[in-house]
Amino acid sequence: MGVLATYLIGINILTFIMFNLDKWYASTGGWRISERSLLIACLAGGALGGYLGMKYAHHKTKKALFSFGLPALGIAQLVFLIWIL
Repeated sequence: MGVLATYLIGINILTFIMFNLDKWYASTGGWRISERSLLIACLAGGALGGYLGMKYAHHKTKKALFSFGLPALGIAQLVFLIWIL
């Protein structure tokens, strides 16, 4: 498996976990992961993991930046990946 594929799998798993952890922290009143950190993880290539984490945990679904921005970012990342390959 190539380095790029390994990176993309890893960042998407990490982003998925981050969204679910933030939802868990929000429901238990604990420490939170900032929206900025979530967005940076998505921008770093984890848009798919962020989107799936958002849908799975029902977290950040009412925020326009996440509900519209993540799918748009994911499409842009997919187009960029196809262009690179």
